[in-house]
Amino acid sequence: MKKLTLLFIGVLYMPIVNAQDITDALRYSQDEILGTARYRAMSGAFGALGGDMSAVSINPAGSAIFNTSHASFSISSLNTKNETQYFNGFDSSSNSDIDFHQVGAVFVFRSSNSPWKKLTTSIAYDKVKNYNNDWFAFGNNTNSIDSYFLSYGQGLRLDEISAFPDESITEAYGEIGSTFGFGHQQAFLGYESYILEPETNDDANTTYFSNISGGDFDQEFSYSTTGYNGKVAFNAATQYKDKLFLGVNLNSHFLDYRRSTYFFEGNSNLGSVINEVGFENSLRTIGAGFSFQLGGILKLTEQFRVGLSYNSPTWFTLEDETTQYIVTYDSDANITQIVDPLVVNVFPRYDLQTPGKLTGSLAFVFKERGIISFDYSQKDYGNTKFKPTSDPHLSSQNNMISNNLTVASTYKIGGEYKHNQFSFRGGYRFEESPYKNESTVGDLSGYSFGLGYNFGNMKLDVTFDQSKRDSKYRLFDVGLTDAASIDATNSNVTLSLSFNI
Repeated sequence: MKKLTLLFIGVLYMPIVNAQDITDALRYSQDEILGTARYRAMSGAFGALGGDMSAVSINPAGSAIFNTSHASFSISSLNTKNETQYFNGFDSSSNSDIDFHQVGAVFVFRSSNSPWKKLTTSIAYDKVKNYNNDWFAFGNNTNSIDSYFLSYGQGLRLDEISAFPDESITEAYGEIGSTFGFGHQQAFLGYESYILEPETNDDANTTYFSNISGGDFDQEFSYSTTGYNGKVAFNAATQYKDKLFLGVNLNSHFLDYRRSTYFFEGNSNLGSVINEVGFENSLRTIGAGFSFQLGGILKLTEQFRVGLSYNSPTWFTLEDETTQYIVTYDSDANITQIVDPLVVNVFPRYDLQTPGKLTGSLAFVFKERGIISFDYSQKDYGNTKFKPTSDPHLSSQNNMISNNLTVASTYKIGGEYKHNQFSFRGGYRFEESPYKNESTVGDLSGYSFGLGYNFGNMKLDVTFDQSKRDSKYRLFDVGLTDAASIDATNSNVTLSLSFNI
């Protein structure tokens, strides 16, 4: 893969055209509080329990369960294994990472002369999503990358997708982007790399054919992402008598997502002018957002508790930057054509509203001996929206979201057993696919187990959890829309230290 080293960077502000799509909307709508080791050991089934910093991120009433002021922090060793299939090609890859993902503190203020027995405030940082991932796919296909450039090029005037005689590639790519947008830039890359050939060499020409002949194509696709989606939660909660706990969270969100892909295609087809193509794309998305949460926990009996919490939508303001590079090779003439614009496309800021979530919880506490807890959550991914809705492209993506995404339920069950200073924990979770077809992104299932030791004023917890999910990734949005199948397994070891303050 060509390393992206920009000797000259042109920053181009582009209209919102084809920069955002349904996969972006889903990526930022899915959350998974990575959390403390105790929280993860019980698969996150903490909505009716509280008494844990990550539980406060699920149900804000959970901070009022604490009897004393408390703090915790957590680190994880993350491992992702991806098994890919693309036509007749199979590959397996894995990557590991050490992640500091949780820190928080709660402060307890008691009242002795009021039925409102307790007021708590807390502040916590939780990483909602870790985007570090990579995989590789290869296989033999009868569909070529030329279909991508033809899809964008057909119908466009030649003088709108080509450099003028006195223009550099950088100048032409930038001017075309700022004047016409993303689609014209793709046709420009196809034309300048000699993949697209005009029917007539005339400025008014709008019909193109490919210099890549039909047949078989050996294709490779490398995918790499880094970044995170995190939030800082400001919490307040209260306890009424010994029965009712109420709380609210105000959340500040921030994300930084980076993706780099490299596509390679080779052919030896008779009559093909272009025999090799290398196409690199990179994306960076940065942004911030806001959400709130409301929650309550009710002790029906000393042992039996119920919880209910509402997570509002997150209102993000995001900004995208992209870069592109293409190289082609003509084996007969031994000519390599490099089209490297050296331009960063900066798209206007846009808004994304993720769906809200409702969670109901049940828990049974066996005095000081153990816990069984169950959480059920529901989120309608079809309510995800790009804004402004007056923008034609964003409006079309919203229609695609509502037509393809659906309501997804999540089930979590966890248990804990205490023996002297030791705690033994385990859990299971199941999350339905957000897609109506259930194949683009499949269901997620995972299990967890962990161990904790209580030193008195300090606790040490360690957990192992693993989840699996299948998905299909389309290499490109138009033309070459063939998909790689990915079986992803995420395994994590988490260590948490918590103490009274």
